[in-house]
Amino acid sequence: MSHPDENSSSKTGTAIVLHPVLPDSVSTVTGHRAVEDVLEEAAGLARAIWLDIIECRAVKVARPSPATLFGKGAVETIAELVRQMEPTIVIVDHALTPIQQRNLEKEWDIKVLDRTGLILEIFGARAKTKEGQIQIDLAALEYQQSRLVRSWTHLERQRGGTGTTGGPGETQLEIDRRLIRDKIARLKKDLEQVRRTRELQRKGREKVPFPIVALVGYTNAGKSTLFNRLTRSDVFAKDLLFATLDPTMRQLKLPNGQEVILSDTVGFISNLPTNLIAAFRATLEQVQHADVILHVRDIARHDTDAQRGDVVDVLQSLGIDYEADDRIIEALNKTDALPQDVQDDIRRRAAFDDRSAAISALSGEGLDRLLEMIMRIVSKSRKTLSYAIRTDDGEALAWLYSRAQILERKDGEAFITLTAAIDPADEGRFQDRFGYKAKKGRKTA
Repeated sequence: MSHPDENSSSKTGTAIVLHPVLPDSVSTVTGHRAVEDVLEEAAGLARAIWLDIIECRAVKVARPSPATLFGKGAVETIAELVRQMEPTIVIVDHALTPIQQRNLEKEWDIKVLDRTGLILEIFGARAKTKEGQIQIDLAALEYQQSRLVRSWTHLERQRGGTGTTGGPGETQLEIDRRLIRDKIARLKKDLEQVRRTRELQRKGREKVPFPIVALVGYTNAGKSTLFNRLTRSDVFAKDLLFATLDPTMRQLKLPNGQEVILSDTVGFISNLPTNLIAAFRATLEQVQHADVILHVRDIARHDTDAQRGDVVDVLQSLGIDYEADDRIIEALNKTDALPQDVQDDIRRRAAFDDRSAAISALSGEGLDRLLEMIMRIVSKSRKTLSYAIRTDDGEALAWLYSRAQILERKDGEAFITLTAAIDPADEGRFQDRFGYKAKKGRKTA
């Protein structure tokens, strides 16, 4: 799959990016983050759909206006800026009501996109699986519906509808409402069918189970780069927000020979609209059912703790207790981008923490320890058992070697004695298929 390069000539237009700095009680974006970081992220979102940012600024809003969000003076200042710079679009890094969006477009005589609309644009451009595309279409229609319903009210007032025989505005509104309702109903039906198919596929995978290692993290933390490094794959990995949207899975062999499935997921972001979180149910379900949750952090960012907090919040919303869940490993990525003394300090602290590993997905540094940590978690549920296999039963031997970790082998004339770490489910499958009963064992540490 080819993707245009961020710095190539395939830009979609030019943009002015505005981040309204609202009072803490009102802001839904800034939260515990510095304004500069939020503004940088907003510009990154715009660049993710190949827009060229010609101006990026924070605009203080003392009292949000119901009509325009920004105050009168700010609206006039920005209108002059738009006239001078002639951008293709103005992006407001905050949710706008339909009325606010329409009024700003009228005042500035240009297309205005709010944060939700921008993220929808990115998701629409990136989603490749059938479910991802359906979910995006659904979220986009619901977003459009809220704007459509209100956008016709000026026609109703102009035509003076009586409430019984509405004017053309009302008629068109009803037609558009019905069209969108029909589309939403059809998409929900399609989505349910896709989900049923996925559930059957998941149950099928359980019959040939491999532990799942799910990569999670803030968008652009380096998940896809790590995924590619570990699996020698070529998943799209660029310095762009939301470079990966659809879940991607590859098989990975751990140092002890055990095979796991590595799953790359959509990056999290602060203030992601809840209907868009629903658009990636398949990815998020993968995280909930994972045997290991590998949280990839961009440790070189000065706001890495704030990004960690956002990821923790999303996982908590999925019912995952971040601090107590022993499936979680923090991969402290991009250590190579830090000064040497800071790198040394992070590595030293990580060495004494059984929940974190200092790594560089780009160079491969620290990945041996990371794989050992994954191995330790997926081996926790395995039992150490001994089997006496007939020397001529090559099929049973091959099955054990492919599904269990062989810890010891002793060859005899008639039997081969194998000591293996094996999943309880595979213990039963092996006995049912080949008739061998294991000697009593213990769980591995």
